[in-house]
Amino acid sequence: PGVGKTTLAHVLAKTLGLDFQRIQFTSDLLPSDILGISVYDRDSASFKFHPGPVFSQLILADEVNRATPKAQSALLEAMEEQQVTLEGVTHALPQPFFVIATQNPVNQIGTFPLPESQLDRFLMRIQLGYPDAHAERNLLSGVERREIVAKLAPQMAAAELLALQQQVKQV
Repeated sequence: PGVGKTTLAHVLAKTLGLDFQRIQFTSDLLPSDILGISVYDRDSASFKFHPGPVFSQLILADEVNRATPKAQSALLEAMEEQQVTLEGVTHALPQPFFVIATQNPVNQIGTFPLPESQLDRFLMRIQLGYPDAHAERNLLSGVERREIVAKLAPQMAAAELLALQQQVKQV
């Protein structure tokens, strides 16, 4: 905790001009808390879909292994297919779309193992340790990180990122 994982994800989203949502995974998290839910609208006498936080371009799934496997699996279709299907209706996710996830050590109480079907959807896995004493002192004595993030300007638009992703496919 406190080494800047959320700040890093937020900076990445802001720099790339992307919508950002953080989802805190907990043991009582439901798939509908991630994907969204249909709510009955009396005026129209029909159900109206209210999208969940997964309908952003960059998602931080924080402590993903604290949620039950059922909640974890809510991300599977989103990550693989760039869409979610609810009540037989398929909803496309905004583009570009990607997920950054953090997880707690497996030996901690209250964690669930991530299945291979979920792990293989991540491009890389990086382990972060704690900063050394000098770096930690600089973090604590420096400017509030949220203030720095708020002042950042996007360096590109989402459309530019999509164009770059298409160019990579040509290599």
